[in-house]
Amino acid sequence: MNCPSRPDADVHIEGWNQNPSDLAADTTTRNDLNHIANSRQQRGHRLDPTDPSLIDVVAVQQPEHTDSEHKNQKKSSGKKEYKATEQERDVAAMPTSLYGGSSGADGPSSPVMASLTRAREILVKYSKFVGPGFMVAVAYIDPGNYATDVAAGATYRFKLLFIILMSNLFAIFLQALCVKLGTVTGMNLAENCKAHLPSWLNYVLYFFAESAIIATDIAEVIGTAIALNVLINVPLVAGCAISIVDVLIILLFYRPQNGSMKALRAFEFFVMALVLGVVICFCFQLSLIENTSVKEVFRGYLPSHAVVESKGLLQSCGILGATVMPHSLYLGSGIVQPRLKEFDVRAGAISPSHGDEDDPALEKYRPSISAIRACMKYSIIECAISLFTFALFVNSSILIVAGASLSNTPAAEDADLFAIHDLLARTLAPVAGTIFALALLLSGTSAGIVCTIAGQMVSEGQLNWTVAPWVRRLITRAISITPSIIIAGAVGKQGLSRALEGSQVALSVILPFVSAPLIYFTCRNSVMTVATDGEGEVVGEGEARVFGGVKMRNGWVTIVVAGVIWGIIVVMNVALLVLVGLGIE
Repeated sequence: MNCPSRPDADVHIEGWNQNPSDLAADTTTRNDLNHIANSRQQRGHRLDPTDPSLIDVVAVQQPEHTDSEHKNQKKSSGKKEYKATEQERDVAAMPTSLYGGSSGADGPSSPVMASLTRAREILVKYSKFVGPGFMVAVAYIDPGNYATDVAAGATYRFKLLFIILMSNLFAIFLQALCVKLGTVTGMNLAENCKAHLPSWLNYVLYFFAESAIIATDIAEVIGTAIALNVLINVPLVAGCAISIVDVLIILLFYRPQNGSMKALRAFEFFVMALVLGVVICFCFQLSLIENTSVKEVFRGYLPSHAVVESKGLLQSCGILGATVMPHSLYLGSGIVQPRLKEFDVRAGAISPSHGDEDDPALEKYRPSISAIRACMKYSIIECAISLFTFALFVNSSILIVAGASLSNTPAAEDADLFAIHDLLARTLAPVAGTIFALALLLSGTSAGIVCTIAGQMVSEGQLNWTVAPWVRRLITRAISITPSIIIAGAVGKQGLSRALEGSQVALSVILPFVSAPLIYFTCRNSVMTVATDGEGEVVGEGEARVFGGVKMRNGWVTIVVAGVIWGIIVVMNVALLVLVGLGIE
């Protein structure tokens, strides 16, 4: 007769097999006696595991496990059990090639290899997000920048490079907020205005947004017409009409909601090719500059008294408006959704037809928390890199070329783009003027395309038009192109550069009205909360759990920086309006 084990060694009842005392634990009659004893000896005294007498001990201590058992042990060894949602389990089961990642079963053999593998995975994933940042950068190198930057370089040489750098940093920060708003809400800035603001305020903001797009398109169309006139002698009015061809390109390729991702990527690469063409043109222009100190150029990125002078302030506001363009905020918040939707479609969270733009009756697409966490960081980084490299380089190059070549020329300060083309051909090289006109043409074409896309977002989002997308795009383009043709026909060559500079100053004045809702929305929990099922959700950096969702609004540091940037923009524009009212130029 047996009984359960008991610790009290003093009780002895005949017929019962009691366990020995604790001191005799290693002398029991178990069939693993020697293994246990030797195992304890090895742990306590750190015996050499290569000792032949311990081979059996090591074999017992480290039994063979299957891969599935090993994974189960790793999962169960955590301090807190993680219960994943059904959607996250689907995402975890997806192939690692969805947005990059290693497909090998075995890990790297060394820390160096692990670092290289991780870097390769990041680059592969980052490459899938390249494209939208270039489209935003196009908005910052339009023909309006040529007029303002050339005038600033001819007047103050390199002293206003500081304004270009400051404006570019402002643009990067605001575009990061745009990406965050569009990623978290699944709606662009115009759609958020329609959803969260009173009707009267929404219509007022629509008026400012449409005015900004018209002012922007005036610059694109006039710049394209001037470039065609200089290169192949096309009449200005005909050049304005030709610029409507870019709408046909958009109709063929740009279908962000229900079109093929390959077609969308092809469209983005086309815009990228135009941007790279502009960069190559200015690399050649910079190579022609002589007798200019690099130290003097870089000193221009430091603050200067020229910024607070009356004419310098006017040109600074023009540079600010040409760089941080209001329509780019709508664009930046609306071009990130296709990659989010692709992620959710591949994860099986939604169907490919969800949120089809040709069927307004379908439910509006809202990104999942998994898609937001997988895409937002890379979208912000890609946009920031594109702006800080290409947009900053092109705008700086325009001013540097003008400052080095035209600052000592008496006629350059009041020259229009036609005269600047001739001056560059005489002062630098005959081909310099042609390269300048070619860059102007590429900038006007690419900027006109993205301006039309932004105009479509504004009209669709804030007015909720229900007509076919191609009709909306054509009407939007017609609204913007008509004033350009009128100006080109009425003014001619004289005064076109003045019209370009005036359009950029108007954009600067409109900028505070457009950027204020962006900052407001990204600071509100009611807007920046992602609905979840509440099961197994892990709160990441900058997030906070609420009932049924995750809050992703701006932190206090971001709110303070946004307020400072908005305040600087307002102060500059108030000072500008005061100077214009006093008639000081």
